[in-house]
Amino acid sequence: MERKVEILADKGSLVHRACELVVERIEAAIAAYQRCTIALAGGSTPKPLYEALATQDLPWDKIHVFWGDERYVPHDHPDSNYKMAREAWLDRVNFPETNIHPMPTQAGNPQADADQHNQELQNFFQGGPRDLPALDVILLGMGDDGHTASLFPHTEVLQVCDRLVAVGNKDGQPRLTFTIPLLNQARCVLFLVAGANKQNALQQVFAESGDNIAYPSRFIQPQGECWWLLDEAAGQGLEKS
Repeated sequence: MERKVEILADKGSLVHRACELVVERIEAAIAAYQRCTIALAGGSTPKPLYEALATQDLPWDKIHVFWGDERYVPHDHPDSNYKMAREAWLDRVNFPETNIHPMPTQAGNPQADADQHNQELQNFFQGGPRDLPALDVILLGMGDDGHTASLFPHTEVLQVCDRLVAVGNKDGQPRLTFTIPLLNQARCVLFLVAGANKQNALQQVFAESGDNIAYPSRFIQPQGECWWLLDEAAGQGLEKS
């Protein structure tokens, strides 16, 4: 895996560059496969990216949207990654409802919902229980603890390698998350990381050797492209690495 790292002047420049890369990869996937599959991230950093994508002229009917992880809250809850992406992007354009594939969070049983979404992904990609689909684009963030998606340090979900979707854990709160093998099957992973509070975790994640369990973003080594877009505050000290 070749890691491509770009350090942008500020968050606005990061969002502009991310929008360029995502649009290019959406168009390339549609040209190659007649559709594009993209998994979205939650958090504050990607929200302006979704707002920027809403201004693009893209064939929305050929794009299928998934989520890399989801808080275990109803879809209309303020903390829902699904709700944020709908408001910032999907509801602003003529996006077909059948092309939107949220993680289910309504069963009152996180494991049952993870099982359901696992099956939904297998059905969509027409794969067997042991097949790993390759999404065209997966957007990820990274916390100041080095987590990505809902893969938190020292949690059991880091060991899951026989499913596409599993139950993560944040301070005792369940989350649904793509598993490491599914993330690593992607044709393109794009990390968006902003803020000086990310500097230490980035140093650990980019180090030649380190503790993957303590800094789970180290696990993400996709078979396709791997981009890290950082703002200057986050990337300070990495320019020479």
